[in-house]
Amino acid sequence: MDLIIRNVRLASRPALLDIGVSAGRIAALHPHIPSTAPVEFDGGGSLAFPGFVESHIHLDKAATLHRCGTDGATLATAIRKITELKAAFTVQDVHDRAALVLRDAVTHGTTVMQSFVEVDHAAGLRSLEALLALAAEARHAIDLRLCAFAQDGLTQHPGGETLLDEALHLGANSVGGCPYTDPDPEEQIRRILALAARHDCNADFHIDFDLDPTASALPFLIRHVIETGYQGRVAIGHATKLSVLPEDEQTAILEGLLAADIVLTALPATDLFLMRGSMAPLMRYARMGGRCALATNNIVNPFTPFGDANLLRMGNLFANITGASSDTDLSLIWDMLTTSPASSLGVPATIAEGAPADIVLIDAPDTATAVRELRPVLGGWKAGVWTFVRHRPEMKAPF
Repeated sequence: MDLIIRNVRLASRPALLDIGVSAGRIAALHPHIPSTAPVEFDGGGSLAFPGFVESHIHLDKAATLHRCGTDGATLATAIRKITELKAAFTVQDVHDRAALVLRDAVTHGTTVMQSFVEVDHAAGLRSLEALLALAAEARHAIDLRLCAFAQDGLTQHPGGETLLDEALHLGANSVGGCPYTDPDPEEQIRRILALAARHDCNADFHIDFDLDPTASALPFLIRHVIETGYQGRVAIGHATKLSVLPEDEQTAILEGLLAADIVLTALPATDLFLMRGSMAPLMRYARMGGRCALATNNIVNPFTPFGDANLLRMGNLFANITGASSDTDLSLIWDMLTTSPASSLGVPATIAEGAPADIVLIDAPDTATAVRELRPVLGGWKAGVWTFVRHRPEMKAPF
């Protein structure tokens, strides 16, 4: 063994055990592994898991609030402000702002992240260049994946598809669209899915981000995904429109999403801020058997003027707003931060013999307690490499 992490619990095995690591993988899970490793860490009864999976964030436009302020606080205003700013983004600027957020995410227990990166007439490929470099620099601590993204529409911008195609050739892992910023939403969906199929990658759409109960783009997306055989390879974010639909219409769309195996992602901080308290009905979709994810979206910019890259905070906020309080519901929310987004990105998310030694410890006896009490993470390893530690607080004057 290269490393033994002692006295931890698993969600599926609450009794204390040790985790033995060898050559970057989990080699043993036993109550008492003989002391054969040069490095040992005492988990002190904490919960071990493979780390949080952040499936929807925008590193390229994080930490820009000081450049444009928050006046307006509407989706259209936020898009306009960022569109104006990103024309002046440099590779170094994007890299440095994104690195601050990425380091915070790692120390809050995130081991896998998908960031959208805007590739268009204003940003060109500069942000992609910055984030590809950052992904390489940080690979010892986090698996950073990039989704080439058409934030400002596609069909109205000649050359947009060529840029997305080039981004995928350069190393982007997936492709994303934003139908509500396009004069022809259905055509954008067709083109994005065609690009995804051509590159054999996943597609991810920001969609139905409003509170108008008419003109949903989801029925077309569902039909087109099924017609093209792309079930299981598409995710959607926001979809706040679902929250204001009559129950029968909402049910029909959720059943369609389930049939197409589309992952539904809510972004609590942004959705609540811009949509005045409305979010997609994740709990209902999850109980129907749908794959759901909770994610951060934006940090300290016009879309979301706060944030610290603590993904567990999104789970706690979502539980608070939706009234989820039972252990069963809170464990389901935990899955929305871990196993469900991991399945969406196609990454392993298990503590098991033979699995990658991606291990995070959180100061909680179980997943429900972690979400309910927003318990702190204590330390983490990526492929057996120790990436961070957060010490438990110590009272100097106990009572």
